[in-house]
Amino acid sequence: MSKDAILGAIRRGLKRGPLPADQRAMLEGRLATHPRHLIPQRSRLPRPEQVTLFVKNVEKEFGTVARVASAAEVPGAVADYLAQQNLAPRFVLAPNDELAALPWAEKPLLEFEARRAQPTDTVSVQHGFAAIAETGTLMLPSDPQRPTTLNLLAETEIVVLRASRIVGAYEEAWDRLRAERTDPVTGGFMPRNVMLVTGPSRSADIEQTLELGAHGPRRLHIVLVDDDPAALPEA
Repeated sequence: MSKDAILGAIRRGLKRGPLPADQRAMLEGRLATHPRHLIPQRSRLPRPEQVTLFVKNVEKEFGTVARVASAAEVPGAVADYLAQQNLAPRFVLAPNDELAALPWAEKPLLEFEARRAQPTDTVSVQHGFAAIAETGTLMLPSDPQRPTTLNLLAETEIVVLRASRIVGAYEEAWDRLRAERTDPVTGGFMPRNVMLVTGPSRSADIEQTLELGAHGPRRLHIVLVDDDPAALPEA
């Protein structure tokens, strides 16, 4: 069923016809201009402090972060984390061009397949599109090179993120998505799915007892590549 057919059925159910021209113009103007909401002052920081805030908020929400100086160090950081967690050196890798170009061969004990995740996968390595400092949140839009299943099925998720992709507020992350992504079918920017991930999956629904891994990964680890000179910690 097309979008027009669905919206038409909703209008009939509400006993409402098409919107008047003035209301339609107002709504289209709002969609076109992307008005800002209130942006918290805590994210309006110099770049080094902004990245530090992101790391602090990730760790506050039970995630972990390892910072590396260059992308070439990512395979070593992944191997180190798996060893620290006593996990097998085996994972499913996002079929992403940037991740594929990393020097995985330098860590021959690592075993991986580049594909979407399956229920039997225990560790996934995902490509981070962007991140929001104010809450320590990852933005992970679905894409053939960034399968959403990698965010949900494995018990341990590792996300490779460039420091240059960290922004202060949510509005800036959406700006980046609009600017960099165009859907070939609709011509719009919206992917099928955008996941905003803050820490590992957790729930306290039962007796107010925190349970990690309730609806997705039990562990969330970020390998943060310091590719932005302006964001390096101040000496």
